[in-house]
Amino acid sequence: MSRAYFGTDGIRGKVGTYPITADFVLKLGWAAGRVLARDRADATVVIGKDTRISGYMFESALEAGLSAAGVNIQLTGPMPTPAVSYLTRTFRAEAGIVISASHNPYFDNGIKFFGPDGLKLSDAIERLIEAEIDQPMTTVDSAKIGRAIRLKDAAGRYIEFCKSTIPAGTEFHGVKLVVDCAHGSTYHIAPHVFAELGATVITMGDTPNGFNINEHVGATKPAALARRVLEEAADFGLALDGDGDRLIMVDHEGHIVDGDELLYIIATCRHAEGALRGPVVGTLMTNLGLEHALARFGVELKRASVGDRYVMEMMLSHDSTLGGESSGHIICRDRIPTGDGIVAALQVMEAMRATGKSLSELRGGMDKYPQRLVNVQVAARVDLRQHDGVQRLTREVEAELAGEGRVLLRASGTEPVVRVMVEGADGDKVHRLAEKLAAAVAEALA
Repeated sequence: MSRAYFGTDGIRGKVGTYPITADFVLKLGWAAGRVLARDRADATVVIGKDTRISGYMFESALEAGLSAAGVNIQLTGPMPTPAVSYLTRTFRAEAGIVISASHNPYFDNGIKFFGPDGLKLSDAIERLIEAEIDQPMTTVDSAKIGRAIRLKDAAGRYIEFCKSTIPAGTEFHGVKLVVDCAHGSTYHIAPHVFAELGATVITMGDTPNGFNINEHVGATKPAALARRVLEEAADFGLALDGDGDRLIMVDHEGHIVDGDELLYIIATCRHAEGALRGPVVGTLMTNLGLEHALARFGVELKRASVGDRYVMEMMLSHDSTLGGESSGHIICRDRIPTGDGIVAALQVMEAMRATGKSLSELRGGMDKYPQRLVNVQVAARVDLRQHDGVQRLTREVEAELAGEGRVLLRASGTEPVVRVMVEGADGDKVHRLAEKLAAAVAEALA
């Protein structure tokens, strides 16, 4: 049974376009309260948001819907997605809700949920919420209406938690880094974490105004960070996305270090310490170079469907402690049960400190295969399996790679695009075949 509203990372879309409307989010809050709180008299839900202007509207709508269902609310204000996961577990809440469209521009927004264990909701629970949305909305007796409070120490609690994910007493004195907060929800948190650990911190993307989130900055646009690292002669830089669950880094030479390379660095450090449990979990998009590099250490790479929730599901099934995506979602499950950009950055910095090597040296142990990703805009979500012409051309491209590469076509779960990826040993061939296949997909789906 497919879900009507939920995608791979909650519900997301353009503000004002159904279902990202105030009335729908009101009903969503009520439905979620009915399902997640299970009619408990003292049920509580934590709500955080990023810095989008529409967050005020949706925060109020969720608050009203949850209150009508008899659920108490703890409001954190702007707070990274992983912080809400952490706070949900800390306060023993029934659920956590984040109002964010992650790396999307300000005119988009979305709602994502965590269960009491800090994990993303299962497909089954999301379907129960969707079923409840279709029911007439009611309000509990006035004596049972939920109350809302603002958490005043949420940021401080999360800052201390982040610092606790590396060995006690670790300091980064003498380290100079640039931190790009994407004008998002980490703007008042990330700089403090690294500064309190002794690093010299230069910040950028730390002046949100409701409209500039992810605009020319952040994990999806690291070119600005690369320039700043070179200008400041910093040791390295790190870029987070709008809700703080992605991490991309830049070495002292201005080279971008993506999620696959960060996974490699953390995995090899954990392996050397005997602290890596289970296989490393990537996705269908994970570079072949990571698979081959890990194999040299006897570490297996497992591939999940794209989306950090599916990475986590596979990690749980294999009892893995490390997984992530090329985009920079890094899950250090022995630290926190969701992708966390700040925590991942600290693990990389700890690897640098422990080995005495620079970020550039650490990433040098992995040779990436040339990979070309083309996003093809489509009018609506599509099932590529139903397009015989696209499937036929895909098989032809795979045959031309002759076993020395991979082809992947997938419809995005969060945007109206089809992602066309070709990977192989020959960079020129990869580029040519990716463009050819993308053009064919665009024509077929026009």
